[in-house]
Amino acid sequence: MRAAVRLLSALLGLLIGSAGGLLAAETTWHWYRPQNAPLLLPWPTWRDRLNELTWATTEVRLAAAGVAFAGLLILLVALLARVRMIRMVNPATTVTVETTPRSLARAVSHHVRQQENVDTASVTATTRKVRIRVSSSFAPAAELQPQLVAAVTDLLDDLPLSRRPKLSVAVRSTRERQ
Repeated sequence: MRAAVRLLSALLGLLIGSAGGLLAAETTWHWYRPQNAPLLLPWPTWRDRLNELTWATTEVRLAAAGVAFAGLLILLVALLARVRMIRMVNPATTVTVETTPRSLARAVSHHVRQQENVDTASVTATTRKVRIRVSSSFAPAAELQPQLVAAVTDLLDDLPLSRRPKLSVAVRSTRERQ
């Protein structure tokens, strides 16, 4: 969902930037050549049409409804894009403890990289799943994978997580490919 917010922000930024660029170009053109026609946009026609409109006109009400709908849509997307926190066991009834998925991924990544025969490790975590991708040039995947599953399971058991995420370990061994 964060990607949607970033894309929406980029599109809105481009729209506002291009509208500002057009406004600057039209203003500069009108200052230096007031007798000529508009540069790119037919703004005198738009100005005359806007002078005819009132707040009770159907077009104005539809435009206001469209802007309100777009604003609510942007608000909804922003609210849904929040970071999902991982709840931990509360030490007291008045204390709530949470951590970010990134922090959990760092802890697991650090633990995995300390294991024997691990060259590189990539860890991603969500509230529901921890995904580990490991490459090794010293041990075969069938031998290293159960070792890593046991080590990370022990780590997750030691952490005071209120709900333990599922674990996925994928090992790629360069030794087996040679």
